[in-house]
Amino acid sequence: MTTPTPPRRLAATFARIAALCLTAALLASGCTPTGTTVPTSSGPDASAARSQLDALTIGTAHSMTGYSRLLFSHWNSQGNGCDTREVVLKRDGTNVKADANCHPTSGEWLSPYDNKQVTDPDSLDVDHMVPLADAWRTGADTWTDARRSDFANDLTRPQLLAVSATTNRAKGDQDPSQWKPPNKAYWCEYAKRWIAVKHYWELFVTAAEKSALIEMLGSCQWQSSAART
Repeated sequence: MTTPTPPRRLAATFARIAALCLTAALLASGCTPTGTTVPTSSGPDASAARSQLDALTIGTAHSMTGYSRLLFSHWNSQGNGCDTREVVLKRDGTNVKADANCHPTSGEWLSPYDNKQVTDPDSLDVDHMVPLADAWRTGADTWTDARRSDFANDLTRPQLLAVSATTNRAKGDQDPSQWKPPNKAYWCEYAKRWIAVKHYWELFVTAAEKSALIEMLGSCQWQSSAART
């Protein structure tokens, strides 16, 4: 005969389930519950990234005719008074404090592109790993405005990252054949993230871009769940 679960234990179990459900709902709405850290999404391991890269179409960059950043509506509302940019700044920093309008006013961030500590949130940009203009040149010119907006506000893939404003503006809309982070220790992660974004969003790469990404993956220590052959 099965022994009945004590009411007190049942209540505790239901409370834990309710808390988990609430956390899931908050994260889905873009809000971060107190004491919860939303981890920065990373790219796949190096071997998976190379497989994803090999699966990408190689093409010739499209014309910039008709391009406008306004076609990629970004920094959209993520709930709780926060927009996409503010969510990323909170996610990527530590000890982040924000004002009543959700704008971060203080905190600590490590800018991975140049490996520099930043304490002034106004010295940070939120970078699109694959720049909007590069996306346009490699397939997004045929997308709907709604799909372009989803791409520009993608908090699920490793597309958005808080970095120093100086490195973000040096990067501009260049691909890895034209610009790489000055912090070479980040090249592996940068390539994995770039590839993950292009693979998910079904954007193509140029031949020069693919060569640069292969070079950057070469800086990775071998990462694979299977034995290397």
